[in-house]
Amino acid sequence: MNPQLRRTVGLTCAFIAAVLLCAAASSRWDRVPAKDHARTNPLAAHPESISAGALIYKEHCEQCHKSDATGDGHKKPSLRTDRIKSATDGDLEWFLRQGDLAHGMPSWSSLPQAQRWQLVTFLRSIQ
Repeated sequence: MNPQLRRTVGLTCAFIAAVLLCAAASSRWDRVPAKDHARTNPLAAHPESISAGALIYKEHCEQCHKSDATGDGHKKPSLRTDRIKSATDGDLEWFLRQGDLAHGMPSWSSLPQAQRWQLVTFLRSIQ
């Protein structure tokens, strides 16, 4: 391969890698509005919310994230990550409501808000 072509290919590969890294670093989490980020879970102190959230998880989430919430490490991520642990309850409820269709996560806005909060309570309980 001639030096000019080699340099062009190298620069193109570096550019593609940079774009992919930027895309991976940016996520829907970065877009949670401040008012949603600051929201607190009104059902967090209700122990029955854990079992109710577990039922919702089984019905709506287990198919992709597995029964132990570990996902498959690729398209179906684990829900036991530092990112989930460090998210606020408001972040989690917002994400459930918004979804991320580009990454296969449906919006659960059709679930009543109380059920989304129960699901957040359950997710907190398994961390």
